[in-house]
Amino acid sequence: QVQLVESGGGSVQAGGSLRLSCAASGYACMGWFRQAPGKEREGVATIARDGSTSYADSVKGRFTISQDNAKNTLYLQMNSLKSDDTATYYCAAMKNGAGGYNYWGQGTQVTVSS
Repeated sequence: QVQLVESGGGSVQAGGSLRLSCAASGYACMGWFRQAPGKEREGVATIARDGSTSYADSVKGRFTISQDNAKNTLYLQMNSLKSDDTATYYCAAMKNGAGGYNYWGQGTQVTVSS
């Protein structure tokens, strides 16, 4: 069973930045998701093998997803953080182009204080 491993979470003041990392590469699609207490998990950003990306409206212009295949690492650069961004962040990977995400990380906590 493939287990993805996230890192880079922490606590930051509003307006600050964090970069999340996930040891994963080579999948058809990879993404970042988050779940805040009492809320459903939501998609944050995705990146396909060809490098095309998509973002949730709430993070557009602030977050950037990228991948470094040489380092087998997926990143999420988060700038201009808001208190609403506080959540546990998960990376996920999809083996094929459809059928949902097959592999998930254990999550990393991001806390933004105002």
